[in-house]
Amino acid sequence: MARDTTDDTPISTTSELAAYLASGAKPETQFRLGTEHEKFAFFKADNSPVPYFGDASISALLNGMQEKLGWEPIMDAGHIIGLAARSGGGAISLEPGGQFELSGAPLETLHETGSETVEHLDALRAVAEPLGIRFLGIGGSPKWTLAETPRMPKSRYDIMTRYMPKVGSHGLDMMYRTCTIQVNLDFSSEADMAKKMQVGMKLQSLATALFAASPFTENKLNGYRSWRGEIWRDTDNQRAGLLRFAVEDGFRFEHYVEWALDVPMYFIVRDNKYHDCTHVTFRQFMNGALKGEVTDWQPTLGDWTNHLSTLFPDVRLKRFLEMRGADGGPLSHISALPAFWVGLLYDGAALDAARELTKDWGYAAVSALRDAVPTQGLSATIGGRALHDVAKDVLEIAHAGLKARNRRDAQGNDETIHLAPLDEIVAAKASLADTLVARFEGDWNGSVDPVFASCQY
Repeated sequence: MARDTTDDTPISTTSELAAYLASGAKPETQFRLGTEHEKFAFFKADNSPVPYFGDASISALLNGMQEKLGWEPIMDAGHIIGLAARSGGGAISLEPGGQFELSGAPLETLHETGSETVEHLDALRAVAEPLGIRFLGIGGSPKWTLAETPRMPKSRYDIMTRYMPKVGSHGLDMMYRTCTIQVNLDFSSEADMAKKMQVGMKLQSLATALFAASPFTENKLNGYRSWRGEIWRDTDNQRAGLLRFAVEDGFRFEHYVEWALDVPMYFIVRDNKYHDCTHVTFRQFMNGALKGEVTDWQPTLGDWTNHLSTLFPDVRLKRFLEMRGADGGPLSHISALPAFWVGLLYDGAALDAARELTKDWGYAAVSALRDAVPTQGLSATIGGRALHDVAKDVLEIAHAGLKARNRRDAQGNDETIHLAPLDEIVAAKASLADTLVARFEGDWNGSVDPVFASCQY
Protein backbone atom coordinates (compact mmCIF):
# COMPACT_ATOMS: atom_id res chain seq x y z
CA MET A 1 0.00 0.00 0.00
CA ALA A 2 1.50 3.32 -1.07
CA ARG A 3 -0.08 5.68 1.43
CA ASP A 4 -2.21 5.35 4.55
CA THR A 5 -5.49 7.24 4.59
CA THR A 6 -6.22 10.38 6.59
CA ASP A 7 -9.99 10.81 6.36
CA ASP A 8 -11.23 12.56 9.49
CA THR A 9 -14.92 11.71 8.96
CA PRO A 10 -16.11 10.46 12.39
CA ILE A 11 -17.66 7.01 12.72
CA SER A 12 -19.68 5.67 15.62
CA THR A 13 -21.76 2.69 14.43
CA THR A 14 -21.01 -0.62 12.74
CA SER A 15 -23.65 0.12 10.12
CA GLU A 16 -21.45 2.98 8.91
CA LEU A 17 -18.57 0.52 8.46
CA ALA A 18 -20.71 -1.82 6.36
CA ALA A 19 -22.05 1.13 4.37
CA TYR A 20 -18.48 2.13 3.54
CA LEU A 21 -17.86 -1.31 1.99
CA ALA A 22 -21.20 -1.25 0.18
CA SER A 23 -20.37 2.15 -1.34
CA GLY A 24 -17.89 0.39 -3.62
CA ALA A 25 -20.68 -1.15 -5.70
CA LYS A 26 -20.84 0.14 -9.27
CA PRO A 27 -22.52 -0.73 -12.56
CA GLU A 28 -20.82 -3.43 -14.63
CA THR A 29 -20.09 -0.85 -17.31
CA GLN A 30 -17.80 0.87 -14.80
CA PHE A 31 -15.90 -2.26 -13.73
CA ARG A 32 -12.13 -1.87 -13.78
CA LEU A 33 -9.15 -4.02 -12.85
CA GLY A 34 -6.11 -2.90 -10.91
CA THR A 35 -3.02 -5.10 -10.98
CA GLU A 36 -0.28 -4.97 -8.36
CA HIS A 37 3.08 -6.65 -8.61
CA GLU A 38 6.15 -6.78 -6.40
CA LYS A 39 9.74 -7.62 -7.30
CA PHE A 40 13.04 -8.02 -5.45
CA ALA A 41 15.72 -5.42 -6.18
CA PHE A 42 19.28 -6.79 -6.39
CA PHE A 43 22.74 -5.72 -7.49
CA LYS A 44 23.63 -7.45 -10.75
CA ALA A 45 27.32 -7.61 -9.77
CA ASP A 46 26.81 -10.12 -6.95
CA ASN A 47 23.05 -10.77 -6.53
CA SER A 48 23.07 -8.97 -3.18
CA PRO A 49 20.08 -7.03 -1.83
CA VAL A 50 19.70 -3.28 -2.36
CA PRO A 51 19.66 -1.14 0.82
CA TYR A 52 17.38 1.81 1.37
CA PHE A 53 20.13 4.41 1.90
CA GLY A 54 23.06 5.29 -0.37
CA ASP A 55 23.94 6.43 -3.87
CA ALA A 56 22.82 3.09 -5.32
CA SER A 57 19.77 2.28 -3.25
CA ILE A 58 16.00 1.95 -2.99
CA SER A 59 15.70 5.64 -2.11
CA ALA A 60 17.78 6.52 -5.17
CA LEU A 61 15.41 4.42 -7.31
CA LEU A 62 12.40 6.27 -5.92
CA ASN A 63 14.00 9.67 -6.41
CA GLY A 64 15.00 8.73 -9.95
CA MET A 65 11.49 7.50 -10.77
CA GLN A 66 10.00 10.66 -9.27
CA GLU A 67 12.19 12.79 -11.52
CA LYS A 68 11.41 10.64 -14.57
CA LEU A 69 7.63 10.32 -14.05
CA GLY A 70 6.79 13.55 -12.25
CA TRP A 71 4.74 11.63 -9.69
CA GLU A 72 4.11 13.00 -6.20
CA PRO A 73 6.57 11.71 -3.58
CA ILE A 74 5.10 9.99 -0.51
CA MET A 75 7.09 10.74 2.63
CA ASP A 76 7.34 9.14 6.06
CA ALA A 77 9.38 10.91 8.75
CA GLY A 78 11.42 12.66 6.07
CA HIS A 79 12.09 9.55 3.99
CA ILE A 80 10.67 8.92 0.53
CA ILE A 81 8.68 5.66 0.68
CA GLY A 82 6.59 5.80 -2.49
CA LEU A 83 5.18 7.76 -5.40
CA ALA A 84 1.60 8.56 -6.41
CA ALA A 85 0.53 9.38 -9.95
CA ARG A 86 -0.92 12.88 -10.23
CA SER A 87 -3.72 11.43 -12.34
CA GLY A 88 -4.92 7.95 -13.17
CA GLY A 89 -4.63 6.31 -9.78
CA GLY A 90 -1.34 4.40 -10.04
CA ALA A 91 1.30 4.31 -7.30
CA ILE A 92 4.72 2.92 -6.48
CA SER A 93 5.33 1.65 -2.97
CA LEU A 94 7.81 -0.35 -0.91
CA GLU A 95 7.28 -3.58 0.93
CA PRO A 96 9.21 -4.03 4.20
CA GLY A 97 12.30 -5.67 2.67
CA GLY A 98 12.58 -3.23 -0.21
CA GLN A 99 10.35 -5.19 -2.59
CA PHE A 100 9.48 -2.61 -5.24
CA GLU A 101 5.75 -2.54 -6.01
CA LEU A 102 3.63 -1.04 -8.74
CA SER A 103 0.00 -0.59 -7.75
CA GLY A 104 -1.51 -0.21 -11.17
CA ALA A 105 -4.22 2.24 -12.15
CA PRO A 106 -7.81 0.99 -12.52
CA LEU A 107 -7.96 -0.02 -16.18
CA GLU A 108 -10.65 -1.34 -18.51
CA THR A 109 -8.78 -4.18 -20.22
CA LEU A 110 -6.01 -6.68 -19.71
CA HIS A 111 -4.31 -5.29 -22.79
CA GLU A 112 -3.94 -1.99 -20.94
CA THR A 113 -2.53 -3.86 -17.96
CA GLY A 114 0.12 -5.40 -20.18
CA SER A 115 1.07 -2.01 -21.60
CA GLU A 116 1.13 -0.41 -18.15
CA THR A 117 3.49 -3.10 -16.86
CA VAL A 118 5.89 -2.78 -19.79
CA GLU A 119 5.95 1.01 -19.46
CA HIS A 120 6.65 0.76 -15.73
CA LEU A 121 9.48 -1.74 -16.15
CA ASP A 122 11.02 0.25 -19.00
CA ALA A 123 11.07 3.40 -16.86
CA LEU A 124 12.39 1.51 -13.86
CA ARG A 125 15.18 -0.14 -15.84
CA ALA A 126 16.26 3.23 -17.20
CA VAL A 127 16.72 4.48 -13.63
CA ALA A 128 18.09 1.24 -12.17
CA GLU A 129 20.62 0.20 -14.81
CA PRO A 130 23.11 3.04 -14.16
CA LEU A 131 22.96 2.07 -10.48
CA GLY A 132 23.76 -1.56 -11.24
CA ILE A 133 20.34 -2.67 -10.00
CA ARG A 134 18.01 -5.22 -11.53
CA PHE A 135 14.79 -6.92 -10.41
CA LEU A 136 13.79 -10.51 -9.72
CA GLY A 137 10.28 -11.80 -10.45
CA ILE A 138 9.72 -14.71 -8.08
CA GLY A 139 7.56 -15.48 -5.04
CA GLY A 140 10.18 -15.86 -2.31
CA SER A 141 13.65 -14.50 -1.67
CA PRO A 142 15.91 -17.34 -2.88
CA LYS A 143 19.22 -16.35 -1.33
CA TRP A 144 19.25 -13.78 1.46
CA THR A 145 18.73 -14.54 5.13
CA LEU A 146 16.32 -12.42 7.11
CA ALA A 147 19.30 -10.67 8.71
CA GLU A 148 20.78 -9.87 5.29
CA THR A 149 17.51 -8.41 4.02
CA PRO A 150 17.28 -4.60 4.24
CA ARG A 151 14.51 -2.86 6.18
CA MET A 152 12.61 0.11 4.85
CA PRO A 153 12.09 3.20 7.07
CA LYS A 154 8.31 3.02 7.05
CA SER A 155 6.44 3.58 10.31
CA ARG A 156 3.72 0.98 9.82
CA TYR A 157 6.39 -1.64 9.16
CA ASP A 158 8.19 -0.84 12.42
CA ILE A 159 4.96 -1.63 14.29
CA MET A 160 4.36 -4.80 12.28
CA THR A 161 7.93 -6.01 12.78
CA ARG A 162 7.55 -5.80 16.55
CA TYR A 163 4.13 -7.44 16.48
CA MET A 164 4.49 -10.29 14.00
CA PRO A 165 6.64 -12.65 16.12
CA LYS A 166 3.92 -12.54 18.80
CA VAL A 167 1.19 -13.97 16.57
CA GLY A 168 2.78 -16.45 14.16
CA SER A 169 5.96 -18.18 13.08
CA HIS A 170 6.34 -16.70 9.59
CA GLY A 171 5.25 -13.07 9.84
CA LEU A 172 8.68 -11.57 9.30
CA ASP A 173 9.32 -13.90 6.35
CA MET A 174 6.02 -12.73 4.85
CA MET A 175 6.98 -9.09 5.28
CA TYR A 176 10.59 -9.18 4.19
CA ARG A 177 11.05 -12.19 1.94
CA THR A 178 7.98 -12.66 -0.28
CA CYS A 179 6.55 -11.08 -3.42
CA THR A 180 3.12 -11.35 -4.97
CA ILE A 181 1.01 -10.46 -7.98
CA GLN A 182 -2.59 -9.57 -7.19
CA VAL A 183 -5.59 -8.04 -8.89
CA ASN A 184 -8.28 -5.75 -7.50
CA LEU A 185 -11.77 -6.22 -8.93
CA ASP A 186 -15.14 -4.51 -8.64
CA PHE A 187 -18.60 -5.74 -7.66
CA SER A 188 -22.05 -4.45 -8.63
CA SER A 189 -24.00 -5.30 -5.47
CA GLU A 190 -23.77 -7.16 -2.18
CA ALA A 191 -24.97 -10.34 -3.88
CA ASP A 192 -22.38 -9.97 -6.64
CA MET A 193 -19.67 -9.34 -4.05
CA ALA A 194 -20.67 -12.47 -2.15
CA LYS A 195 -20.55 -14.66 -5.28
CA LYS A 196 -17.12 -13.35 -6.23
CA MET A 197 -15.82 -13.66 -2.69
CA GLN A 198 -16.99 -17.26 -2.43
CA VAL A 199 -15.52 -18.32 -5.78
CA GLY A 200 -12.35 -16.36 -5.06
CA MET A 201 -11.87 -18.01 -1.68
CA LYS A 202 -12.51 -21.51 -3.03
CA LEU A 203 -10.19 -21.14 -6.04
CA GLN A 204 -7.43 -19.13 -4.38
CA SER A 205 -5.37 -22.26 -3.73
CA LEU A 206 -5.58 -23.13 -7.42
CA ALA A 207 -4.07 -19.72 -8.16
CA THR A 208 -1.33 -20.48 -5.63
CA ALA A 209 -0.58 -23.77 -7.39
CA LEU A 210 -0.61 -22.30 -10.90
CA PHE A 211 1.61 -19.36 -9.98
CA ALA A 212 3.87 -21.24 -7.54
CA ALA A 213 7.35 -19.75 -7.80
CA SER A 214 9.13 -19.88 -4.44
CA PRO A 215 10.99 -23.20 -4.10
CA PHE A 216 14.26 -21.72 -2.72
CA THR A 217 15.24 -20.24 0.63
CA GLU A 218 18.74 -19.25 1.73
CA ASN A 219 20.54 -20.87 -1.22
CA LYS A 220 18.79 -24.24 -1.12
CA LEU A 221 15.56 -26.04 -1.92
CA ASN A 222 12.99 -25.44 0.80
CA GLY A 223 10.69 -28.39 0.05
CA TYR A 224 7.82 -26.25 -1.24
CA ARG A 225 6.52 -25.28 -4.62
CA SER A 226 5.11 -22.15 -2.97
CA TRP A 227 7.06 -21.26 0.15
CA ARG A 228 5.05 -18.07 0.15
CA GLY A 229 1.86 -20.15 0.36
CA GLU A 230 3.30 -22.03 3.33
CA ILE A 231 4.27 -18.78 5.05
CA TRP A 232 0.67 -17.60 4.92
CA ARG A 233 -0.43 -20.73 6.80
CA ASP A 234 1.07 -19.28 10.00
CA THR A 235 1.62 -15.54 9.68
CA ASP A 236 -1.20 -14.16 11.83
CA ASN A 237 -4.22 -16.42 11.74
CA GLN A 238 -6.46 -13.88 13.45
CA ARG A 239 -6.28 -11.65 10.38
CA ALA A 240 -5.22 -13.98 7.56
CA GLY A 241 -6.25 -17.05 5.64
CA LEU A 242 -9.53 -18.68 4.73
CA LEU A 243 -12.73 -17.14 6.14
CA ARG A 244 -15.39 -19.75 6.83
CA PHE A 245 -18.28 -17.29 6.56
CA ALA A 246 -17.07 -16.14 3.13
CA VAL A 247 -17.00 -19.69 1.76
CA GLU A 248 -20.53 -20.42 2.94
CA ASP A 249 -23.74 -19.11 1.38
CA GLY A 250 -25.42 -16.04 2.82
CA PHE A 251 -22.29 -13.91 3.16
CA ARG A 252 -22.94 -10.18 3.64
CA PHE A 253 -20.94 -7.03 4.24
CA GLU A 254 -21.93 -7.16 7.92
CA HIS A 255 -20.22 -10.52 8.35
CA TYR A 256 -16.89 -9.11 7.19
CA VAL A 257 -17.34 -6.04 9.41
CA GLU A 258 -18.06 -8.15 12.49
CA TRP A 259 -14.94 -10.23 11.84
CA ALA A 260 -12.76 -7.18 11.16
CA LEU A 261 -13.95 -5.45 14.35
CA ASP A 262 -12.43 -8.18 16.50
CA VAL A 263 -9.02 -8.27 14.77
CA PRO A 264 -6.29 -6.41 16.69
CA MET A 265 -5.32 -3.11 15.09
CA TYR A 266 -1.84 -2.15 13.99
CA PHE A 267 -1.94 1.63 14.30
CA ILE A 268 -3.75 4.92 13.99
CA VAL A 269 -2.24 8.03 12.42
CA ARG A 270 -2.56 11.38 14.15
CA ASP A 271 -0.68 14.50 12.99
CA ASN A 272 1.44 12.30 10.68
CA LYS A 273 2.55 10.18 13.66
CA TYR A 274 1.87 6.46 13.90
CA HIS A 275 0.57 5.20 17.24
CA ASP A 276 0.98 1.50 18.02
CA CYS A 277 -2.51 0.07 18.66
CA THR A 278 -1.76 -3.64 18.56
CA HIS A 279 -3.14 -4.01 22.10
CA VAL A 280 -6.74 -3.22 21.08
CA THR A 281 -9.25 -4.45 18.53
CA PHE A 282 -11.17 -2.05 16.33
CA ARG A 283 -14.30 -2.83 18.32
CA GLN A 284 -12.54 -1.82 21.53
CA PHE A 285 -11.27 1.29 19.77
CA MET A 286 -14.84 2.22 18.87
CA ASN A 287 -15.81 1.68 22.50
CA GLY A 288 -13.25 4.25 23.66
CA ALA A 289 -10.24 2.05 24.46
CA LEU A 290 -7.74 4.70 23.34
CA LYS A 291 -9.24 7.51 25.38
CA GLY A 292 -6.44 8.91 27.47
CA GLU A 293 -3.74 7.32 25.27
CA VAL A 294 -4.06 9.70 22.32
CA THR A 295 -5.63 13.14 22.14
CA ASP A 296 -7.89 12.44 19.17
CA TRP A 297 -9.07 9.02 20.34
CA GLN A 298 -12.35 8.96 18.44
CA PRO A 299 -12.35 6.60 15.43
CA THR A 300 -12.54 8.01 11.91
CA LEU A 301 -13.26 6.64 8.48
CA GLY A 302 -9.55 6.90 7.76
CA ASP A 303 -8.82 4.63 10.72
CA TRP A 304 -11.29 2.07 9.36
CA THR A 305 -9.82 2.24 5.87
CA ASN A 306 -6.31 1.75 7.24
CA HIS A 307 -7.47 -1.14 9.42
CA LEU A 308 -8.99 -2.88 6.39
CA SER A 309 -5.61 -2.63 4.67
CA THR A 310 -3.98 -4.55 7.54
CA LEU A 311 -6.27 -7.58 7.18
CA PHE A 312 -4.85 -10.46 5.14
CA PRO A 313 -7.51 -13.01 4.17
CA ASP A 314 -6.99 -14.91 0.92
CA VAL A 315 -9.54 -12.54 -0.65
CA ARG A 316 -9.58 -9.11 0.97
CA LEU A 317 -12.69 -6.96 0.94
CA LYS A 318 -12.46 -3.20 0.75
CA ARG A 319 -14.65 -1.23 -1.63
CA PHE A 320 -13.39 -3.80 -4.12
CA LEU A 321 -12.04 -7.35 -3.88
CA GLU A 322 -8.35 -8.24 -3.80
CA MET A 323 -7.21 -11.67 -5.02
CA ARG A 324 -4.13 -12.40 -2.91
CA GLY A 325 -3.03 -16.03 -3.43
CA ALA A 326 -0.40 -15.86 -6.17
CA ASP A 327 3.39 -15.79 -5.93
CA GLY A 328 5.31 -13.10 -7.73
CA GLY A 329 6.63 -14.19 -11.10
CA PRO A 330 7.90 -13.22 -14.55
CA LEU A 331 6.47 -10.56 -16.85
CA SER A 332 3.98 -12.92 -18.48
CA HIS A 333 2.48 -13.79 -15.09
CA ILE A 334 1.72 -10.14 -14.32
CA SER A 335 -0.99 -10.18 -16.98
CA ALA A 336 -1.92 -13.84 -16.54
CA LEU A 337 -2.99 -13.42 -12.92
CA PRO A 338 -5.61 -10.73 -13.61
CA ALA A 339 -6.64 -12.61 -16.77
CA PHE A 340 -7.39 -15.68 -14.66
CA TRP A 341 -9.66 -13.80 -12.26
CA VAL A 342 -11.25 -11.40 -14.75
CA GLY A 343 -12.15 -14.36 -16.94
CA LEU A 344 -13.83 -16.12 -14.02
CA LEU A 345 -15.50 -13.19 -12.26
CA TYR A 346 -16.33 -10.44 -14.78
CA ASP A 347 -18.69 -12.46 -16.99
CA GLY A 348 -21.97 -13.65 -15.49
CA ALA A 349 -22.02 -17.02 -17.22
CA ALA A 350 -18.40 -17.72 -16.25
CA LEU A 351 -19.05 -16.77 -12.63
CA ASP A 352 -22.05 -19.08 -12.52
CA ALA A 353 -20.00 -21.89 -14.08
CA ALA A 354 -17.22 -21.40 -11.52
CA ARG A 355 -19.75 -21.49 -8.69
CA GLU A 356 -21.28 -24.67 -10.10
CA LEU A 357 -17.86 -26.31 -10.42
CA THR A 358 -17.04 -25.56 -6.77
CA LYS A 359 -20.52 -25.86 -5.21
CA ASP A 360 -19.68 -29.04 -3.29
CA TRP A 361 -16.41 -27.68 -1.90
CA GLY A 362 -17.12 -27.04 1.77
CA TYR A 363 -14.94 -25.18 4.21
CA ALA A 364 -13.10 -28.30 5.41
CA ALA A 365 -12.21 -29.40 1.87
CA VAL A 366 -11.06 -25.94 0.83
CA SER A 367 -9.01 -25.60 4.00
CA ALA A 368 -7.36 -28.98 3.43
CA LEU A 369 -6.51 -27.96 -0.13
CA ARG A 370 -4.99 -24.74 1.14
CA ASP A 371 -2.79 -26.75 3.50
CA ALA A 372 -1.68 -29.17 0.78
CA VAL A 373 -0.96 -26.84 -2.13
CA PRO A 374 2.29 -25.21 -0.89
CA THR A 375 3.97 -28.63 -0.95
CA GLN A 376 1.96 -30.58 -3.54
CA GLY A 377 1.08 -27.86 -6.01
CA LEU A 378 -1.10 -29.03 -8.89
CA SER A 379 -0.96 -32.64 -7.68
CA ALA A 380 -3.02 -31.78 -4.58
CA THR A 381 -6.57 -33.09 -4.62
CA ILE A 382 -10.05 -31.83 -3.78
CA GLY A 383 -13.31 -33.70 -4.17
CA GLY A 384 -11.41 -36.76 -5.37
CA ARG A 385 -9.85 -34.86 -8.29
CA ALA A 386 -6.27 -33.75 -8.84
CA LEU A 387 -5.96 -29.99 -8.90
CA HIS A 388 -4.28 -30.29 -12.28
CA ASP A 389 -7.52 -31.68 -13.72
CA VAL A 390 -9.58 -29.04 -11.95
CA ALA A 391 -7.29 -26.41 -13.46
CA LYS A 392 -8.21 -27.54 -16.98
CA ASP A 393 -11.88 -26.97 -16.27
CA VAL A 394 -11.31 -23.65 -14.55
CA LEU A 395 -9.13 -22.34 -17.37
CA GLU A 396 -11.80 -23.36 -19.86
CA ILE A 397 -14.27 -21.21 -17.92
CA ALA A 398 -11.79 -18.32 -17.77
CA HIS A 399 -11.23 -18.52 -21.53
CA ALA A 400 -14.99 -18.42 -22.12
CA GLY A 401 -15.37 -15.44 -19.80
CA LEU A 402 -12.68 -13.45 -21.56
CA LYS A 403 -14.04 -14.33 -24.98
CA ALA A 404 -17.46 -13.10 -23.89
CA ARG A 405 -15.93 -9.77 -22.80
CA ASN A 406 -14.55 -9.44 -26.34
CA ARG A 407 -12.02 -6.74 -25.49
CA ARG A 408 -9.54 -6.64 -28.36
CA ASP A 409 -6.13 -5.08 -28.80
CA ALA A 410 -4.89 -3.21 -31.88
CA GLN A 411 -4.02 -6.52 -33.56
CA GLY A 412 -7.52 -7.91 -33.00
CA ASN A 413 -6.60 -10.33 -30.20
CA ASP A 414 -9.05 -10.83 -27.39
CA GLU A 415 -7.92 -11.06 -23.77
CA THR A 416 -7.48 -14.83 -23.80
CA ILE A 417 -3.93 -14.28 -25.07
CA HIS A 418 -3.00 -13.34 -21.50
CA LEU A 419 -3.91 -16.83 -20.28
CA ALA A 420 -1.21 -18.43 -22.45
CA PRO A 421 1.30 -18.91 -19.59
CA LEU A 422 -1.31 -20.81 -17.58
CA ASP A 423 -2.30 -22.92 -20.57
CA GLU A 424 1.37 -23.89 -20.87
CA ILE A 425 1.66 -24.74 -17.18
CA VAL A 426 -1.38 -26.99 -17.32
CA ALA A 427 -0.23 -28.64 -20.56
CA ALA A 428 3.20 -29.34 -19.09
CA LYS A 429 1.80 -30.27 -15.65
CA ALA A 430 4.56 -28.09 -14.22
CA SER A 431 4.49 -24.70 -12.51
CA LEU A 432 7.39 -22.27 -12.65
CA ALA A 433 8.49 -23.71 -9.30
CA ASP A 434 8.69 -27.19 -10.82
CA THR A 435 10.78 -25.84 -13.68
CA LEU A 436 13.13 -23.99 -11.31
CA VAL A 437 13.62 -27.08 -9.15
CA ALA A 438 14.46 -29.16 -12.22
CA ARG A 439 17.05 -26.63 -13.30
CA PHE A 440 18.52 -26.38 -9.78
CA GLU A 441 18.96 -30.16 -9.78
CA GLY A 442 20.15 -30.15 -13.39
CA ASP A 443 22.16 -27.57 -15.30
CA TRP A 444 22.37 -25.13 -12.36
CA ASN A 445 24.37 -27.72 -10.41
CA GLY A 446 22.71 -27.00 -7.07
CA SER A 447 23.09 -23.22 -7.20
CA VAL A 448 20.31 -20.65 -6.83
CA ASP A 449 22.35 -17.83 -8.35
CA PRO A 450 21.24 -18.58 -11.94
CA VAL A 451 17.66 -17.75 -10.93
CA PHE A 452 18.65 -14.07 -10.81
CA ALA A 453 19.37 -14.18 -14.54
CA SER A 454 16.56 -16.58 -15.41
CA CYS A 455 13.76 -14.67 -13.67
CA GLN A 456 14.89 -11.05 -13.85
CA TYR A 457 12.88 -8.31 -15.50
